[in-house]
Amino acid sequence: MDGNSTVRIGLLGCGNVGAALVQLVADNGDSVAARTGLRLEVTRVVVTDVNRPRAVAFGPGVLTTDAADVVADPDVDLVVEVMGGIEPARTLILTALEAGKPVVTANKELLATHGAELFDAAVKAGVDLLFEAAVCGAIPLMRPLRESLAGDRINRVIGIVNGTTNFILTRMTEGGQSFADALAEAQALGYAERDPTADVEGHDAAAKAAIIASVAFGIDVRVGDVYCEGITGVTTDDIAMAARLGYVVKLLALADSVPGPGGDHVSVRVHPAMVPVSHPLASVREAFNAVFVQGEAAGEMMFYGRGAGGGPTASAVLGDVVDAASNLRQGTSASAGVAGLAAPRLRPMDELASQYYLSLDVADKPGVLEQVAAAFARHEVSIVQVLQVGMGSEARLMLVTHVAREKAMQATLADLRGLEAVDRVGSLLRVIGSE
Repeated sequence: MDGNSTVRIGLLGCGNVGAALVQLVADNGDSVAARTGLRLEVTRVVVTDVNRPRAVAFGPGVLTTDAADVVADPDVDLVVEVMGGIEPARTLILTALEAGKPVVTANKELLATHGAELFDAAVKAGVDLLFEAAVCGAIPLMRPLRESLAGDRINRVIGIVNGTTNFILTRMTEGGQSFADALAEAQALGYAERDPTADVEGHDAAAKAAIIASVAFGIDVRVGDVYCEGITGVTTDDIAMAARLGYVVKLLALADSVPGPGGDHVSVRVHPAMVPVSHPLASVREAFNAVFVQGEAAGEMMFYGRGAGGGPTASAVLGDVVDAASNLRQGTSASAGVAGLAAPRLRPMDELASQYYLSLDVADKPGVLEQVAAAFARHEVSIVQVLQVGMGSEARLMLVTHVAREKAMQATLADLRGLEAVDRVGSLLRVIGSE
């Protein structure tokens, strides 16, 4: 870095987030310099096609298709990775860190798979690896968990961390739309991709849950450790029943730490759940995200804001860039807060306990309810409430249980699927707040 405190940025990727970052640096560069004494300059940008028209203008020689050349360029002080994917992003980030260059990334897939390796590499090199934008866009969450709450014990983190699914569920709740219609609207508005699988099946939220748990608990949680269900099976009838009972259906990422043999045990999961209308997360609408954190000393707190989009995500990236550039100038690093992650003691999903909501389509004839109740009784799952709605020769049963073990509930479902009178086992929703 030269003597006038100019920090030269090599940008890997110039899609929605990368282009928005370039514009933010141009628009806010003077105010950043006035506050920090740092002049940010985007000097090299990696793209797939240098001739494609772009919303932001670049000078000659800035655009290139050679990412390795940008990382190795001695005139690049700091690397920003917003290209996504595992490779070549992983290799490029490791190369930059080994060269003593701090890295800012928004790559949740990479961090949820190789986070521990990258964090350790940053500490070994003595430079920053910052990643606020990888989880919940513009919402400042990673830094509070990594720094402000480092002296507290975090017991639980619950969050709405995927804006697409929250938008869909909001439309289904408030407008009575079907899942298909709500998804089509989300796609038309740009909230959902043409292939929405990563969002609606919960994979995007699972990657974010792994990163949150790793930072909150100081353990190496990977996306494969996260129990994952999406929202494709949630119906408007389920949502209406939830409302009747005083709940709202949300797709949640949950990370819990509880004492156990040999140390704390953690469970990390993503699934749709019935949230009490009195809970702060119940009022989070549309494409917004929110994360509810419970600490032993700090108590309960919630982080809320826009969790996706080029502008909000670029805002989080720029905040990390300013921090990393400042630390680089001072010869310090903030990466130690997530270094040396311990192997997790994972609590099996079967051991979790909750109330459950379940819908069943059954033959509408005498004796069916007794058969259903007997299946629950065989596994010691007690029913609190049953609602039956007639549908000609069939009926729909909607049941709510007392608190039961996941293993017992899954065994009950297997029995129900084997009953001749049961035509379809529908949605299973866990009730949050009953654990």
